[in-house]
Amino acid sequence: MSRRLPSTAPNLPGFSFVRVLGSGGFADVFLYEQNMPRRLVAVKVLLAEVVDDAARQMFQAEADVMAQLSSHPSILTVYQASVAADGRPYLVMEFCPSTLGQRYRSTSLPLAEVLAVGVRIASAVETAHRNGVLHRDIKPSNILTTAYGHPVLSDFGIAARLGAMHPTDTVGLSVPWSAPEVLVDDAGTVASEVWSLGATVYSLLAGRSPFEQSGGDNTVGRVSARIRTAKLPPTGRNDVPDSLERVLARAMSKRPADRQSSALEFVRDLQAIEEELALPQTPLEVVTEDWALAVAVDLDERTRIISVPAAASAPDRRARRTRRPNDRMAATTLRSDTSSGATGSRPAPPRAPRRALLALSAIAVLLVGVALAGSYLVASTTAPIPVVTDVRADVDGVSVTFTWDDPGLQGGDAYLVTVDGAARPVQRDERADVVADDGDHVCASVTVTRNGKTGRPSEERCVDIDAGD
Repeated sequence: MSRRLPSTAPNLPGFSFVRVLGSGGFADVFLYEQNMPRRLVAVKVLLAEVVDDAARQMFQAEADVMAQLSSHPSILTVYQASVAADGRPYLVMEFCPSTLGQRYRSTSLPLAEVLAVGVRIASAVETAHRNGVLHRDIKPSNILTTAYGHPVLSDFGIAARLGAMHPTDTVGLSVPWSAPEVLVDDAGTVASEVWSLGATVYSLLAGRSPFEQSGGDNTVGRVSARIRTAKLPPTGRNDVPDSLERVLARAMSKRPADRQSSALEFVRDLQAIEEELALPQTPLEVVTEDWALAVAVDLDERTRIISVPAAASAPDRRARRTRRPNDRMAATTLRSDTSSGATGSRPAPPRAPRRALLALSAIAVLLVGVALAGSYLVASTTAPIPVVTDVRADVDGVSVTFTWDDPGLQGGDAYLVTVDGAARPVQRDERADVVADDGDHVCASVTVTRNGKTGRPSEERCVDIDAGD
């Protein structure tokens, strides 16, 4: 198969084209120099032949997701997104001179570096999951290296979703790092992302993808078959302890329920290996609850409601008491809560004129009204979180579809579905599809989330898988 030539770089106002950086199945990446502020940037441009309304929406979604998450130190920074004069959408991103995909096959990466990369990238994935986002394409070539040598995760799912829409000979590019269940139904979950994290760390250690055979048949079909049925071979490195081999084998278990329950648990396992080997422990980098709340709720509005004494509920007061003093976002919020307070006492004037007293009385009445209105506002937005009461299951061979009725969701509500103890990203649909193995016992429960809080979970619905003859 011949590799296609890159498309023509678009003319972008305020940017000067430098050279081509790379080509993918659905986009090209070019190096530009931004005129103001002057810096080198990477510009990812969607190919004209795949641009349609759905692709534009996906590209915009990727831009929005990466912009929200790119303050994370291990997620690629996005500067802006727009559409070129020729109609092709583009992203302007931080320029990273290299990717791990260029290194791990030609150079044996030090064990300490691989563990540090694994912790940082898994921290980025955990942060994305806490914001309800699946990456969908975790692999070495999507881990870039900044000019300062820091690994960052890029490409949040646009290629994976476009591959389903435009089935070409490039769709199988990420198969070696895809979980068995993803190869069957292409429905990503937190568990499948844990599998991809394990496969990525394995690849960085072994210099090959987990089920790739040196000198063997490594076509998409054969690799897919080995992922679904074959036992994971060891990395083959003498400096990799058995404990790390077990961590990776667990992450790449065939059954999703047997893997680490989250990217965070995978991070803790890697940190334990660092401690075992007396290596400096790579710090966990996960978004704080205060940051997530600040993204979901306007800070000015939150400060205004909290500052009304009559409107402050008990949970609000507890939240303020338990904020961590070393959390910069929390400190900023607390300062905004108290910035209007007096810094010192002033002597009162000896006597207030009658008009002033009347004016002050009117203001006091107004403030009472505002406080009462604030109390009503808070009370009206703290209605009980609804509970899903009846989860149904429809079994078709080894596929299970769990469905339920809308218990009365409000605008910002969503569902948190837990399957065999593993939580999926939040969703709005009243259904969840699961692919299991013959003989499995599959259980699911559904919880409604509202403003960062979760309600009472539904009763767990369990089914036995019997594919029959």
